[in-house]
Amino acid sequence: MATQTLGGKEMEVDEDGFIQKPEEWDQGVAQDLAKTEGVQDMSDNHWKLVHYLRDYYLKFGMAPMIRKLCKETGFSLKEIYEMYPSGPAKGACKVAGLPKPTGCV
Repeated sequence: MATQTLGGKEMEVDEDGFIQKPEEWDQGVAQDLAKTEGVQDMSDNHWKLVHYLRDYYLKFGMAPMIRKLCKETGFSLKEIYEMYPSGPAKGACKVAGLPKPTGCV
């Protein structure tokens, strides 16, 4: 397992850059992860999506289905891809500190 400095601390990441200990996530980690996904500045909408994903994950232990994500946040799939070009699973979930999704988000 590789390590990477994120948010000023050394963290274990998998081959795709997902952190291995979601409980160590914080906003500094999120900002550094966002840069790895081509997102230089996190807007309020970026944070809204990240916080929704984190809250859902902490409550249910998994990422939400994409339809639920769109419905609950009010973002269309197109808007999510505009914010996170690699998509809701790879990009947004990674920035939110969730484990790599095994299936569809």
